[in-house]
Amino acid sequence: MQLSSANHAFITGGASGIGLGIADALLKRGVRVTIADINADALAEVLATHGNGLRGVLLDVRDREQWQAAKAKAEEVFGPVDVLVNNAGIAPDGLELADSNPESFERVVGINFYGVYNGIVTFGAGIRALGKGHIVNVASMAGLSSERATSGAYSASKYAVVSLSETLRVEMAPHGVGVSVMCPGLVMTNLPANTARVAGKEARGVMPGGLDPAVAGEMAVRGIEKGSFYILTSFDRDEPIRRRFEEQLAAFAAGMDPDLA
Repeated sequence: MQLSSANHAFITGGASGIGLGIADALLKRGVRVTIADINADALAEVLATHGNGLRGVLLDVRDREQWQAAKAKAEEVFGPVDVLVNNAGIAPDGLELADSNPESFERVVGINFYGVYNGIVTFGAGIRALGKGHIVNVASMAGLSSERATSGAYSASKYAVVSLSETLRVEMAPHGVGVSVMCPGLVMTNLPANTARVAGKEARGVMPGGLDPAVAGEMAVRGIEKGSFYILTSFDRDEPIRRRFEEQLAAFAAGMDPDLA
């Protein structure tokens, strides 16, 4: 997408981390941005340091009524949204599936997956009607290969985002709307604190090490400009992905064994 023609970007989880990195990268290109976040204090801090090209709205991405209110408030100021970034998410709950509880599982899936779906339902038809624009759904490297214990709910939600994005790409392509799925590796964000906050626990801590979120944001926006479907931030995780697809291809080959016919 030529961002010189973009009118208005709406970014969830936009008051920190990758979301804020994407917002800043878009602002540098002259795109007006609305950031949505569940954390009112974080929103206020960001808005205090940015100019008139950035607005903020409170939003719990699980709440469809809040989505409609956020859309109305955002578009009243900046006009129709033609760039949507579904970025809000939380971290794994650290529980093995056999020991998990429904409340925790549903919270992870509700934010990481239904939050993306709610964004598409809220803005997708309008962007499609414009005949231009771009939608970025933020998943994870865990949405491409999941080999780590205690990440079941998280990986399931991120796999679902990848699959949803694949379908959305097919549906939006005839209308001139691009779709990307961003699969970050480790990025230095306050994801642990945000995860604790929505679970009603004391919020503290940041991701140890990883990529600067400003760099991740720039990578995302360059992906939009190039029309890339997959946007990656780490390039040392290909081996588990390769093993996964080799195992799938081996299963196909085994199924074609003439001795089984």
